[in-house]
Amino acid sequence: MTETHEVLTFPMARPTGCPLDPPEHYRAMRQSAPVARATLPDGSPTWLVSRYADVRAVLRDPRVSADLRAPGFPIISAAERALVDAGFHPGFIRTDPPEHGRLRQMVAHDFTIKRSSALRPDIQRLVDERIDAMLAGPRPADLVAELALPVPSTVICWLLGVPVDDIGSFNAWTRTIVDATTTPEETQAANTAILEYFDRLIAVKQREPGDDIVSRLVARHEAGELSRQDVLTTSMLLLVAGHETTANMISLGVLALLQHPEQAAALRDDPDLAPGAVEELLRYLSISEFATTRVAVRDLEVGGQVIRAGEGIVALTPSANRDAAVFADPDVLDIRRGSRQHVAFGFGPHQCVGQSLARTELRIVYPTLLRRIPTLRLAADPATLRYKRDEGIFGVHALPVTWD
Repeated sequence: MTETHEVLTFPMARPTGCPLDPPEHYRAMRQSAPVARATLPDGSPTWLVSRYADVRAVLRDPRVSADLRAPGFPIISAAERALVDAGFHPGFIRTDPPEHGRLRQMVAHDFTIKRSSALRPDIQRLVDERIDAMLAGPRPADLVAELALPVPSTVICWLLGVPVDDIGSFNAWTRTIVDATTTPEETQAANTAILEYFDRLIAVKQREPGDDIVSRLVARHEAGELSRQDVLTTSMLLLVAGHETTANMISLGVLALLQHPEQAAALRDDPDLAPGAVEELLRYLSISEFATTRVAVRDLEVGGQVIRAGEGIVALTPSANRDAAVFADPDVLDIRRGSRQHVAFGFGPHQCVGQSLARTELRIVYPTLLRRIPTLRLAADPATLRYKRDEGIFGVHALPVTWD
């Protein structure tokens, strides 16, 4: 049995300055306390699982629940707490079989490799348009506002059938939901605003259906396969998750590449490196930490430690992706590494349904940006940037860049 006399707290702080690395304590945990007790911000206990093999084992174990409404679930973010307290349905990523599989398969075909590949010309055109606008504007430019946020926001609008003109509204609502500094009341109000938006959109799709996800969900509702609540929560989930993570990956990935100019130059000169570069950046950055919170519904043993039913678990994917037992020199960014076995998208039945789309967007954005603006560089000291340190999805609020 793994034992530790130290009571940890979670979430843990990332390194000061430019915190692209995960919390420093994760390395010590992997070595001496791979399954460790910790205390959450609300004072409740949980288990932290830090090694790659154990993280994968937890995420595929049927004795572990992803339902944040389950007793003992380790609720960390204000957004999740507001959802639970207000009685909102959490969406399919926070449910268990059979509900999870039933709802997931309703949208899975819209996020297949084939479907994502078919969008490549449109995404490429969008990325070029955003870079054109950035080049025509003032310098320095904010890469978040000019490129990282607009690209995935627009793409998820296309898929859902949401008018692109409404991007500003839902980006503001999403920012409120994921921002750790907002109050529960503000988070609940933003959740309500998005649900009301989709309630109105459902009525539009009932009158004028299109070739989009919301229209297909509405058709399933009218056929008796989905409740109206299912349509609302699934639409909201895809809207928020469908752009927030990718937007942060774009900005942080560019930041990481610009801090490793030899890696950026290699990708700029050889676009065929893009697939491997994307996998390595996903591994290296591992921006999503709270998505893999779980609770045991039956007793199980992980890494020699017995976890009892009703006890919370945080499967630390950023730690797993820096495990030297799997990745040689894991703290080194190497776009030629071959990192496809990373767990940045999770693992098991709840692995991210939109990963093919995210990969497609990232494989286009990084090489296109570096090719079109070969002198791109940071316009601020990375240590002075405002990072999203206290949010479930790590990122940067703004990324000033310039060029010659």
